[in-house]
Amino acid sequence: MQTGQVYIDGQAVPVGDAQNILEVVRKAGIELPTFCYHSELSVYGACRLCMVEVESMGLVASCSTPPADGMIIHTNTRRTRRLRRMILELLLANHDRECPTCAKNTGCKLQKLARQYGVNTIRFGNRDEKLPIDASGSSIVKDPNKCILCGDCVRMCREVQGLGIWDFAHRGSKTQVTTAFGKDLADVACVNCGQCVAVCPTGALTVKSEIDRAWSAIHDPAKTVVVQIAPAVRVALGEEFGLAAGSAVTGKIVAALKKMGVDRVFDTLIAADLTTIEESMEFMSRMENGGKLPLFTSCCPGWIKYCEQMHGELLENLSSCRSPQQMFGSLVKKHYAKKIGKTSGEVVCISVMPCTAKKFEAQRPEFTTDGVYDVDIVLTTVELAQMIKEAGLVFDDLEPAGFDNPLGMGSGGALIFGASGGVMESVVRFVSGYLGGPEVGRVDYHPARGIEGIKEAAVTVKDKTLKVAVVNGLANAENLLQRIKNGEADYHLVEVMACPGGCVGGGGQPDANDTAARVQRLKSIYRLDAVEQVHKAQDNVYVNKIINEWLQGPGSHAAHHDLHTGYVHRRRITGKPMEITGDAGNGQVDVSVCIGTGCYLRGSYEVLTRFTDLVRVCGLEGYVRLNGTFCLEHCDQGVSVRVNDEIITGVTPENAEEVFRNKIAVRCGTTVQV
Repeated sequence: MQTGQVYIDGQAVPVGDAQNILEVVRKAGIELPTFCYHSELSVYGACRLCMVEVESMGLVASCSTPPADGMIIHTNTRRTRRLRRMILELLLANHDRECPTCAKNTGCKLQKLARQYGVNTIRFGNRDEKLPIDASGSSIVKDPNKCILCGDCVRMCREVQGLGIWDFAHRGSKTQVTTAFGKDLADVACVNCGQCVAVCPTGALTVKSEIDRAWSAIHDPAKTVVVQIAPAVRVALGEEFGLAAGSAVTGKIVAALKKMGVDRVFDTLIAADLTTIEESMEFMSRMENGGKLPLFTSCCPGWIKYCEQMHGELLENLSSCRSPQQMFGSLVKKHYAKKIGKTSGEVVCISVMPCTAKKFEAQRPEFTTDGVYDVDIVLTTVELAQMIKEAGLVFDDLEPAGFDNPLGMGSGGALIFGASGGVMESVVRFVSGYLGGPEVGRVDYHPARGIEGIKEAAVTVKDKTLKVAVVNGLANAENLLQRIKNGEADYHLVEVMACPGGCVGGGGQPDANDTAARVQRLKSIYRLDAVEQVHKAQDNVYVNKIINEWLQGPGSHAAHHDLHTGYVHRRRITGKPMEITGDAGNGQVDVSVCIGTGCYLRGSYEVLTRFTDLVRVCGLEGYVRLNGTFCLEHCDQGVSVRVNDEIITGVTPENAEEVFRNKIAVRCGTTVQV
């Protein structure tokens, strides 16, 4: 902690542990405007809205200037006000100002600050050109015309998620935030977590809306509409209606959906209990029979896609269990539809999720029944709130209603799935009860709880000691994976959630989706669990009934078919190859070097440059056609190179010359010296 104090607008304020002037100013009760500053990310200092005047220093950016004892700081001078208004005008001049139709309308930080500082006219004209909107992805829409270059999405994706999907490109007035090679979101390694949406202050990044599709289904008399509600939704949706973060509004959500015309409202918790049972049995089977360990949980679609793209060697370590969302959809389309005399196509399954990646997951081709998706529509928490507002319902006045049966009951172990560590604790509860017998009472496993990025613990169940880890945020997950690969850590079971704090911090949750809000939501989940009479998954009588009546008993072929799946190696980036050398003659050798994210990090550009030089030095321009391509699979095995139809892995800048000599030059029909 620093010592000393500063003087802010005549007020003495102790510095304390503040890292910059901005933190001290906010401690003094003054809310300086910012765009590029985010307390959970690195300091960028680009927007300059937080400028203050410091005596003997002049104008400085408060976010990037450390406080010093005795500093005299002025936050509200004529110069600072004029500067902020000018910055806002310039941002608005380069901004698509179709505010009434923007998805971020009334929640846009630029709009709020323009109103706060009285910016009523723009002196600098309009945006020069319209850039294309990217709606190619399943979860996120990018509108570059509304980007203010704050860089929050860039730093969130790189620092918290470790992906680097977004970055700055070009210079000067042409600068924009874009993907690798300017490709569409659908063609890059985005895992659809939506954390970039959560920090975007404008409408440049928004969730891909399925509201119109949901209304169409509800209004279609030929369809039976079934809605499932995820655990993290019930402790966040109230924030959209002015309630405090973490307010539990389960009954009001059910009431709202029924008033909107939904036929049945069920609880994802019943599928979470099924997930606990199936995953626990899979885990114990691997422990007893020498299966692949550690077992990684499979509830988070962002994590699954990350693993498919970045760690194909770990796919056998993933639990084969579908996520609760997809287990629920499978039950609805394969069993509940028949129970009510409908076909799978006549029942529309809508999920209300805190997660944007669930939209991607629902569209995976393996999750279908009779040619239709098991989950038809995925709405985020914010999208459901919008529908409630559209329906004109006064949320505070709604009388709480209960879920429908038979898919409306879940245990406390299922409820805590919404928090990081919840899946792990639910498995510990099940295994403790399964191995310990009915005399085992309540099991609260506190080491799995909390907002920390990585939690490690050991738990003794009967005569077995299980080493477990819980991780949230994909950058933390990558750190943990590297420790496992390097032999620095050893676990039996690992829970991974892509979003900070787990599902409570999902990309589809209300603003502000920061640590403070996530902590309150997490606390609320555990408060609800504390008073839940059904504590463990095996205590849920409806789950046991479904297993026996719908799935032909535990461990059956039907249960495995309906509740499990498999995963495959997935391309990180797609697109046409980039030609490096021109056409070659007869007998040519086609060489493609992967320049996708993983191979690029392992030196593929250096390999490509070396090959290009060797083609020229050896006089093979008429024999070798060299391309840069975006994915050759095998991303976990080093730089990949395709020579005609042969895939060569493990290529490095150091062995590139040897590979060229032994795999490329010898195929050219001529003898060369390399």
